[in-house]
Amino acid sequence: MRPAGWRSNFCPDPRVTAPGQAGSNDRRLVRPLSGDLAHRLVGTGGRGGVVRLLQHQYKADRTGEPMTTSRAGELLRRPGDPQRATFLELFFDLALIFALMQLSRGLIENLAWSGALQTVVLLLAVWWVWFTTAAITDRFDPQRPAIQLLVIATLVGSLVMGAALTEAFRDTGLIFAGATVVIHIGRGLFLLIALRGHEMRRTVGRLLFWSGVSAVPWIAGALAHGTTRGALWTLAVAVQYAAYALGFPTPGLGRAPRSELPNVAEHLAERYRQFFIIALGELILITGLAFNRSGFAADRSAAFVVSIATTVLLWRIYIYRAGELLSAAIAAAADPARLARSASIAHLVMVAGIVVTAAGNELVIAHPFGHTQPAWIAVILGGPALFLAGRARFEYAVFGRVSRDRPIGLLVLAALTPAMLHVPPLLVALAATAVLAGIAISDTTRARGHPPEQPSPPGAPS
Repeated sequence: MRPAGWRSNFCPDPRVTAPGQAGSNDRRLVRPLSGDLAHRLVGTGGRGGVVRLLQHQYKADRTGEPMTTSRAGELLRRPGDPQRATFLELFFDLALIFALMQLSRGLIENLAWSGALQTVVLLLAVWWVWFTTAAITDRFDPQRPAIQLLVIATLVGSLVMGAALTEAFRDTGLIFAGATVVIHIGRGLFLLIALRGHEMRRTVGRLLFWSGVSAVPWIAGALAHGTTRGALWTLAVAVQYAAYALGFPTPGLGRAPRSELPNVAEHLAERYRQFFIIALGELILITGLAFNRSGFAADRSAAFVVSIATTVLLWRIYIYRAGELLSAAIAAAADPARLARSASIAHLVMVAGIVVTAAGNELVIAHPFGHTQPAWIAVILGGPALFLAGRARFEYAVFGRVSRDRPIGLLVLAALTPAMLHVPPLLVALAATAVLAGIAISDTTRARGHPPEQPSPPGAPS
């Protein structure tokens, strides 16, 4: 008989056979229970719970991997938790309205090739902050105070970036680059500490490593001037996006497996939709402010109506079917991570189109019957064209095909460009609105009398 209170430091190897079979008497010495595991064992009812905990410690001993601590694990989303986007995430998105508005303002002030390239670099930097934040809230529970603090700190940093955007290639370059670097490295260090002992530290470590690599050209570019700054910042965003495309290959950690990439269909789909609606909010804000500054004369009122009609059509074309079915498409995809990446690129292009369209709307409302310059045509027609290109990619990601009216619309916009040199800006905007209206009508007509199309992403089983 064993005395009361006796506890053995031996436990059976989980792989041994049942009693009476060969090897059933084999026993393996394991280390004493850790404090965290012992605490969990005390609260575990029944023999089965004890065996599972001992087997978990045995596995950790065999693999040499750190055991998951309960506190770090509490930061993660659980499979049974609601996967909808939270109010905190929508609150964070509000900071992006300001950033996108600043991008449109910067483009209007520098309507040249250099201004366009600068806008692209800055948009990629803003999008990367939003995308990595969405990835964090996809993996971590936004209801936890630590994650809420992290998202709010990122919001503050995003506001600093937005405030420095318009002069980022002139006087506020160091502020913009510094805010960008602090967001990514500070966030990575915070998570690395919070996840002490958790396997998710490997994922955070990869992202932190590449944030450090990209920080070098960000800061070096901020200390340089002119084309050197543009070249270094282009390198910085190229490093960030290339690392993501390659799975963040990191010395000592390797590439991130697909299981570590954000792939919660419902959450990702809602986040993309939210960001697109936020971008439309920036377009409405720019249009309303331009109308307010220009007065309420008949010609400017007409330009305002055309601009709002364009905004409504962009919303309608986006949301029709593909925008509604993204979550189902991700869930049905053979490779959800790849489809999520494709949807990310598509939304980035569409948001770029909205930023350019906002600049065009402001020009049209301010000068409805002025002299149309080639650069004005580029933004008035180019914004809707960029949106249609992104929307075509989005449609292919969801349905595995592209409706003919998308490329036709792009060709019509391109064909109209030479003739638009001889008409006022209001008519140029009206032509773009007419093309978008034709696409929206085509969508409605094609769907009439047919059952709703179900998502069929490339590679999905038939």
